[in-house]
Amino acid sequence: METVYLNGKELTIEQVAKVARRGARVEITPEAMNTLKASRQLVFDLVDCNVPVYGFNTGVGWNKDKRVFKEFFQEYNRNLIYSHCLGVEPYASEEEVRAIMLARLNTLLVGATGIQPEIAVMYSDMLNAGVHPVIPERGSVGEADIACLSHIGLAMLGEGEVFYKGKKVSAAEALKKANLMPVTLGPKDGLAIVSSNALAAGEGALVLNDIKDLLDISDVIYALSLEGLNGNVSPLDMRTHRMRPYTGQAYSAERITEYLEGSYIWEPDWKKPVQDPLSFRGSAHVHGAVRDSLAYVQNLLTIQLNSSDDNPCIIMEDKKIISCSNFEVTNWSLGFEMLGMALSQLSKVACHRIIKLGNPAFTKLSRFLSPADNVLAFATIQKTFTALDTEIRHLSNPAVSDFFALAGDMEDHANNAPYIVQKTRKIVDDLFYILGIEAMHAAQAVDLRSDIKIGKGTKAAYNSIRETVPFYDKDRNLSIDIRNAYEILRSGKLLSKVKAAMEE
Repeated sequence: METVYLNGKELTIEQVAKVARRGARVEITPEAMNTLKASRQLVFDLVDCNVPVYGFNTGVGWNKDKRVFKEFFQEYNRNLIYSHCLGVEPYASEEEVRAIMLARLNTLLVGATGIQPEIAVMYSDMLNAGVHPVIPERGSVGEADIACLSHIGLAMLGEGEVFYKGKKVSAAEALKKANLMPVTLGPKDGLAIVSSNALAAGEGALVLNDIKDLLDISDVIYALSLEGLNGNVSPLDMRTHRMRPYTGQAYSAERITEYLEGSYIWEPDWKKPVQDPLSFRGSAHVHGAVRDSLAYVQNLLTIQLNSSDDNPCIIMEDKKIISCSNFEVTNWSLGFEMLGMALSQLSKVACHRIIKLGNPAFTKLSRFLSPADNVLAFATIQKTFTALDTEIRHLSNPAVSDFFALAGDMEDHANNAPYIVQKTRKIVDDLFYILGIEAMHAAQAVDLRSDIKIGKGTKAAYNSIRETVPFYDKDRNLSIDIRNAYEILRSGKLLSKVKAAMEE
């Protein structure tokens, strides 16, 4: 089994997906462990000097003015975990829990928390043993995901519930079966466990990974739709993209061109209109705009995964602990909002392409791609994908500015990062349905043309679709087809087959 080595500096979004979804093991490097030990020693040194340090020997939030004495460190930190278990359902999936725990573990290894090394090891051991705390997704306003991440601390104490070997069981039972001992908390440990942005960051990494696949699928489905339309390839001409050198649109145009290698679509046809509707003509440009947005957010989230979001923050070289606001993630929360709006644009062009494929004025094929006059075919399916697009448009509205002043007016700013990530996740899932419906239309249009040769990549996509969604020869329950098309895209099977075909 693959192992991902963690040092607090080099975790990638792709590695998060490997650990979360493919069960890769994690291992803390010796260098990172030494960093943890040194920062922990500094905690004890400062406590012994009786220096007031937020979350160490003082309370947190509005209770920052309350002292915590050494003899009460363990009790106080346990109470901090208990009092911050405030999240409400739904619960994060086990994949998402793994991503969340990995995100927090790697930021701990930066060495700015002062947490005891044994707790960092506990994150690693729980991941490798498959002990996944039950984490509610709602309750964080984005200024550290305190109300949700506290449930990880609860499980580490041997309390609350976890998922283990496919079942929800008590944390005490799972730890015992996995040969893990509950942790004993000391100064700063409770705050270090609960106070980070790992919920939004971990789930966000998986969403970005899905968007990358979604964009590749969007390109190949558009290419198949272009063949179904018998559309123009001039908007793919790389000479035009070099005249307007945006990275994303050039990349999409190049990929689409590759998928169409060997297709009839390149042959001259004087019956074609000079230009296609903008939803076809500008697809590479719109897909590219999403790619550019994705690259921007990936950069910011990668920084998040490899840096400290702790308050206070330990500066080892100066032997200082400094109050700060490094849990502020408005930068990449805004990025996810941008992605939501960009994906809404992608949804719109996909929906318009589907509508055009059902219109004889554009395809010169039958109405709603019906194979016969007595078959309704795709006569009503437009309601389904436009309803999904409406949901996407609504979810793309920003939520980053909706917050209250909390904790005695001390916490008077927020960004709602977890909710923003989660609504982006929903947008992505809806888009897989819409693209699945487009794939159904594109394959049907290609079949109705009957005598054409399609491209190398689009042929692989067509074959993948037809394995689960047969040619529409008579009216049937289309909900089944929609679900099958969604699953072939969502599972990555279609994309895998296209990639394999392109590599041959």
